[in-house]
Amino acid sequence: MSRAVAIEKLTMLTLKQQLGLKRSGNHQFFFEWQTSLPELTDFEKTRVAHIKAIYENFEERSALENTVSLTVVSPLLDTAALFLPPFYVETERSVEIIAEDDELTLRGRLDIVIIKDSLWVLTIESKRAGFSLIVGIPQVLAYMLAAPTAQKILYGMVTNGRNFIFLKLDRSASNEPVYEQSKEFIIDRDNDLELTLIVIRRLADIIAAR
Repeated sequence: MSRAVAIEKLTMLTLKQQLGLKRSGNHQFFFEWQTSLPELTDFEKTRVAHIKAIYENFEERSALENTVSLTVVSPLLDTAALFLPPFYVETERSVEIIAEDDELTLRGRLDIVIIKDSLWVLTIESKRAGFSLIVGIPQVLAYMLAAPTAQKILYGMVTNGRNFIFLKLDRSASNEPVYEQSKEFIIDRDNDLELTLIVIRRLADIIAAR
């Protein structure tokens, strides 16, 4: 018999044992982040450079706490035109998270934005990107698994402002849902932020056609 588990306490093991979630293990399963990728316009490249500069300014001043959505996530989604029709946005209740690391206590918050019932964006708000993305992946998958939508293929993105991972969930078999994740993109590594926007745009194109 399944039992309710607080969203902030969810682990991948919980999802596997109680909901039958499995990882694909096949890189072709989540092909969307690797193929048919759009090219960025000059305007989009300029916007990405601007977002990165803002991030670096806030990070340098240790001012990123509770500002990741404001400085990074919202500007990226806006640049991908996800705040305009045919898209619409919904939110979930924020979840507080606490982690102990030796004698240091990390406190943070998980914020969820849902794009057109198809893309779940989870932002980890904490001081100096103190939480790994591993904290957010089970949570966003749980929201996707429970989503009251007829769509069987859903997508997710988890970020702490510095790191980004994309997810794909196939709910076609309700007793054996399957997921896979992209590689991790890092904002201060080469052109990773541009690649992040490219993947967002790719997923946006898929969602817009639904």
